[in-house]
Amino acid sequence: MKIVVLFAALFATATGLAQQDTAKAPTFGWKHGLNVGLTLTQASFANWAAGGQNSLAYTASFDGKSVDDQEKTNWSNTYKFAFGQARISGTGLRKTDDKIDLESILTYKMGTYINPYAGATFKTQFAKGFVYDALGNETAVSQFFDPAYLTQSAGVGYQPAPEIKTRLGAALREVITSDFAVYADDPATLEIEKTLVQFGMESVTDAEWKLEENLVFTTKLELFSPFEQFDRIIIRNDNTLAAKISEYITAKVNVQLINDWRATARTQAKETIAFGISYTLL
Repeated sequence: MKIVVLFAALFATATGLAQQDTAKAPTFGWKHGLNVGLTLTQASFANWAAGGQNSLAYTASFDGKSVDDQEKTNWSNTYKFAFGQARISGTGLRKTDDKIDLESILTYKMGTYINPYAGATFKTQFAKGFVYDALGNETAVSQFFDPAYLTQSAGVGYQPAPEIKTRLGAALREVITSDFAVYADDPATLEIEKTLVQFGMESVTDAEWKLEENLVFTTKLELFSPFEQFDRIIIRNDNTLAAKISEYITAKVNVQLINDWRATARTQAKETIAFGISYTLL
């Protein structure tokens, strides 16, 4: 009887250890995530003594990520799309947001904190962009695939903490234009260049912190410095604070900073506050 009890105890212990090993075993393969959002803002006035202007604004966004994680490799793909417009009284629809941002990174796992990678990013927009003077006259300054930014890079990645990923490598950056050559043209030459190709160094840092159960802060800092003008650094910084109010309602504050001396000598800044419907499909 004692032998039977001993074997039963040993079997239970072995089964428990096997279950623990299975639980700890990493899960490889594809994982997908997709979040869609829609925000609407509307104001209407009739005989309002304090004054005001009728307005209607909307922004639609699609943010997704597909990751193929294997024992020796990790292939991460992110895609971000956004488009928004606003109408204020008789001004007609004006674009408020427009983004196409794609990124694909293949990392080889060496079993250390530092791993080699190869990747590519692509940025452009959906529709024409305009600037407006004091009289409301519009001047077109951009359109779909004009400009378009394509960067290909290879180097090493480093993850000092689960929340932070950074990479540094050599990069080839292409700026593609057609009607708006100012983004690629070299003013030092008589010819108008519509394509700009630059070799340089790239640094990209991604971070995500869960401040509270329903509050997440994400930031991305992209730096590119061409070899021929190593002191002229192109900077892109994207920061988002997202608060999940309920299962489908989310509030977001986004601040983007761009310092690209070819586009403008000043630092570009855009801030948006969005409150609307957010739904996770995958």
